[in-house]
Amino acid sequence: MNDMKKWVLCPICGGKTRLQILETTELKDFPLFCPKCKREMLIRAVHYKVKLISQNYM
Repeated sequence: MNDMKKWVLCPICGGKTRLQILETTELKDFPLFCPKCKREMLIRAVHYKVKLISQNYM
């Protein structure tokens, strides 16, 4: 098993967030905060691919 961690990048600004995921990590409707652009959004992540669900999450 490959235990390589990768940083989750903000889907809006591309900045590094404070979250790391493994290849086997699956996130569904996960609230992600970006410290660079100061936005909170809902994401999905599977196999290191992050997809923006909603950027107006609050």
